[in-house]
Amino acid sequence: MIELIGFIAGTFVAASLFPQVIKSWKTKSTKDISIAWTVINMIGQILWLVYGVAINSPSLIVMSGVTLLMTISMLTLKLKFG
Repeated sequence: MIELIGFIAGTFVAASLFPQVIKSWKTKSTKDISIAWTVINMIGQILWLVYGVAINSPSLIVMSGVTLLMTISMLTLKLKFG
């Protein structure tokens, strides 16, 4: 049951980045996105992923991986359109 809560929480966190990725992709603009925020977020997601692997938590591993991909997408868009 606790892993289900982890998957639900992770889905909301990952989904929170999705609208911004889509908007940045469509408008080709990321001028209002902080690169520092993006890098800090990415480092945090990497650490959550490592922690999830260390404690063998499927929800933390999967959802941190998905959120990390979204954050990498934002960083890529920022570097491309910044």
